Amino acid sequence: MNHPPAAAPRPTTARRTRTTGPAARRAAPRALAAALVAAAVAVLPAPAAYADSIRAQQWALDALHTDKAWRTTKGEGVTVAVLDTGVDGSHPDLEGRVLEGKDLIGFGAGKGDRAWARHGTAMAGIIAGHGSGPGRSDGVVGIAPEAKILPVRVILEGGDPARKRARSTRGNALAQGIRWAADHGADVINLSLGDDSKSAHPEPAEDAAVQYALGKGAVVVASAGNSGEEGDHISYPAAYPGVIAVAAVDSSGTHASFSTSRWYATVSAPGVDVIIADPDRRYYEGWGTSAASAFVSGAAALVRAAHPDLTPAQVKKLLADTARNAPEGGRDDARGYGFVDPAAALEAAGRLRPARLRPASAPHGEKYFGAGPDPVREADGPAGWVAPAAGGVGALLLAGAVVLWRTSRPTAARHFH
Repeated sequence: MNHPPAAAPRPTTARRTRTTGPAARRAAPRALAAALVAAAVAVLPAPAAYADSIRAQQWALDALHTDKAWRTTKGEGVTVAVLDTGVDGSHPDLEGRVLEGKDLIGFGAGKGDRAWARHGTAMAGIIAGHGSGPGRSDGVVGIAPEAKILPVRVILEGGDPARKRARSTRGNALAQGIRWAADHGADVINLSLGDDSKSAHPEPAEDAAVQYALGKGAVVVASAGNSGEEGDHISYPAAYPGVIAVAAVDSSGTHASFSTSRWYATVSAPGVDVIIADPDRRYYEGWGTSAASAFVSGAAALVRAAHPDLTPAQVKKLLADTARNAPEGGRDDARGYGFVDPAAALEAAGRLRPARLRPASAPHGEKYFGAGPDPVREADGPAGWVAPAAGGVGALLLAGAVVLWRTSRPTAARHFH
């Protein structure tokens, strides 16, 4: 069966202005990008968010019970591949954590250009940022701050003039990147990107690359998509079998309206009002399933650090089985099996015995990868978080194509893609 050409995977970030305070948060506009890429949105000057307040704004760290998880491990010895727009390894929050990677695009913006490595650096910070400044008390801290980042450039930023050329000439970069990462020591592969356009369809080469990575022992995590307000279009690579697909929720545990609801959702994670690092050395606030994917990749890294012999299938089931605040019935398309809980996963992992590697598989002829969609139901309300110590729960940004940003100091108006 012939398919129309699919849109190339793209960064899932859309940035714009925002002011502080609860009223402003409720009123902040949101713009969604149909194919996990948002159109350019003006970013106006925002109130200063000085470095010494950045840590206090990382509500996701409390929501994910990182203090408890870090009693066991902070991810030392684990490598997380970030397949994205590149990663700025010289960023103070990532210095010493970024390995030599691979550029599968080979052209476009370079280091120092504004349209370089913004999305990838943000994702890397969510996963393995270690903070900066005296005692590393400033800046962004990731979920697995002692893990290593393996950057693989497979897409270009929306603001890169060469992006159109890359989409037409580097359509196989994602499949190549997944295989390259699996062959170069990746324990976890983060895919905060995807195609959730109306024409999106499974690409055999990408599916085969995912199965190859799973067979090599790499956990594969992807954003569920940001088409929740545009028809809930299926997103790839999230829908490939074996992938841990991550939906986004906000700080109250409510399904984020932009987050795609589909049968493949495994778990949910913070995806709204997430603080992220940028190559310009400022910090921004964003939203999208991209960020949610990065948080879960960090959680998977913690599990792999403490229990390196568990298979990708075991890690996926472990994160699903230990998720908090499960939807009624145990699972739904909006939040999967619930909010990911790395501390609970680490505790439960100690009771597992490693299994043999067995990559997932599913024929393309099937309508669904899995059991199919949920029956039609009313929109989800608040999840009712039951862990007050968490200080609220959140959904992350850069996991899809919708992100809100705030500068660390007043700046002139700019445009992002």
